[in-house]
Amino acid sequence: MMDEGIGRVSQIIPQLPATEARLSRLMLMVSTSLEEELEFKLKPHKLNHSEFLTLMVLYSRPDGSSTPGELCEFASQGATNMTRIGNALVKRGLITRGASEEDRRCVLIRITAAGRRFVQKMLPPMFPRVATMFAGFSDNDKRNLSRLLRKLAHNLDQLSEAPQP
Repeated sequence: MMDEGIGRVSQIIPQLPATEARLSRLMLMVSTSLEEELEFKLKPHKLNHSEFLTLMVLYSRPDGSSTPGELCEFASQGATNMTRIGNALVKRGLITRGASEEDRRCVLIRITAAGRRFVQKMLPPMFPRVATMFAGFSDNDKRNLSRLLRKLAHNLDQLSEAPQP
């Protein structure tokens, strides 16, 4: 259906970049499905995607901490929403928020021991479904997909930095 629709539009508007339109639509469809899959797996843990991503950033950091600004950037969230995310995770005892020991003016958000245990418990049951998503992909396929998606992400970053015509 997607291919037919894009084909019809390209007949009406010949300059339509049909291949790129198909790829963009496919990525949006895949992205939506990935988001739905993640939300399905997070729902029993009473987490949303933004909270999960914030927790994972902290979990992956060597010292388990980050500043609110860094978290906003890594999680692609605004300051107001990051405050809400932080409040929800603090309330559950998964993170703490406090002043940095090096610079008391700087706020640090840290994953707690309970937050680490929570991540270690919730992640492994997700692994089989992730493996199923990439069933039939060779290691070379995965490397190529990663390379191409990173290239696209770079181009999108360039696009967002370019002035609008």
